[in-house]
Amino acid sequence: MKATRFISSRIFSLEKGNLSSVVMKIAILSIALGISIMLISIAVVVGFKNQIKDKVVGFVSPIQIQALNQNESIEETPFAYDSTLKSKLSLPFIDAVFPTANKAGLIKTDNEIHGIILKGVGKDYNWNYINSNLTLGNIPQYTDDERSNDVVISKIIADKLLLNVGDDVRIWFVGEDMKTRGRKFSVKGIYETGLTECDERFIYCDLNQIRRLNGWGNDYVGHLEIQLEDNVEVNEANNFIYYSIPTNLVSYTTRELYPHIFDWLDLQDMNVVIIIVLMLLVAGITIISMLLIIVLERTSTIGVLKALGANNRFIRRVFLQRSRRILLIGMLIGNFFGIGLCILQKYTDIIKLSPESYYLSSVPIELNLTHIVLLNAGTFLLWVMMMLIPTMVINNINPSKSIRFE
Repeated sequence: MKATRFISSRIFSLEKGNLSSVVMKIAILSIALGISIMLISIAVVVGFKNQIKDKVVGFVSPIQIQALNQNESIEETPFAYDSTLKSKLSLPFIDAVFPTANKAGLIKTDNEIHGIILKGVGKDYNWNYINSNLTLGNIPQYTDDERSNDVVISKIIADKLLLNVGDDVRIWFVGEDMKTRGRKFSVKGIYETGLTECDERFIYCDLNQIRRLNGWGNDYVGHLEIQLEDNVEVNEANNFIYYSIPTNLVSYTTRELYPHIFDWLDLQDMNVVIIIVLMLLVAGITIISMLLIIVLERTSTIGVLKALGANNRFIRRVFLQRSRRILLIGMLIGNFFGIGLCILQKYTDIIKLSPESYYLSSVPIELNLTHIVLLNAGTFLLWVMMMLIPTMVINNINPSKSIRFE
């Protein structure tokens, strides 16, 4: 090992004017750039997926139970959330069940008309997500005994209709008899999640108001939102719930309710795979070219080593040892800049995005130690294997011809 290290340091000495010295510097730059781009790509996509999933789940929970029917409109078919159904949903992996209901309506002000979905929630509803995105006002306190007129609207709706906390707003509904009727509500709070598709539609109100508008009984709901315990696999939980509830009900995951959003996120995964493959190939080809140039440039030295009794395996180890060092230097530089840029974006939000197009106001970053370690380990092993290709040229070098050539 000491012999290979000594000979390697002599062969790979970076003398000015050597072609190999320039090639090695280019290889280090290529490796660093490849690692940086791969790290940043993974951190951005993981950040995108997690933040957007959190936004969607914040609106509708991981699993939703509805009545089984062919009605695809916003108006829901009611069902009773009675003791029988509650017992069927008393499962160890379910953290909470929230009775809710949706109803389509129109907000009319002096200057604007805007279509909305009134989402009725009960007194035990988990407001954590909306509360964390509340920009003005407070979360209303609902009870089972009284109907509250307090609502929480989004900033998009508030800006469009020039509404503020404390303002009264009239919402119009169409009944089953096709007659319109209005109800006056008071704006208690204003939220902004950045998920435009939901922000521009949803207004939170008291579930008792929906029941009154639809003529439902006190135990009837439009759907149930299921909150799971931590580290529970959503699809497995949904399958169990699906076969546990009555046949007139059906359960859906968030992915099934918003397939277009999750399909878009899956497309980002494909983009990252393409970027990683391209970076691996570009840097790998650069490494192969570097080592091949060094081998050809030192043909006479290889011939001398063979004449002194060194075998092909020993000489390959000499070249691979310094090549691995170059690889490690490039990877360290790449990790330094890649992780550094990720941290800079995470805490400063330098790069902005359009919320209308990306659901986020800035590029999200999520660094995961497991991803970093696996990426570096896998990349190192792959590039080391690629280094074996140019060293095969050593087998074909004839000592007598190479020394005479020098």
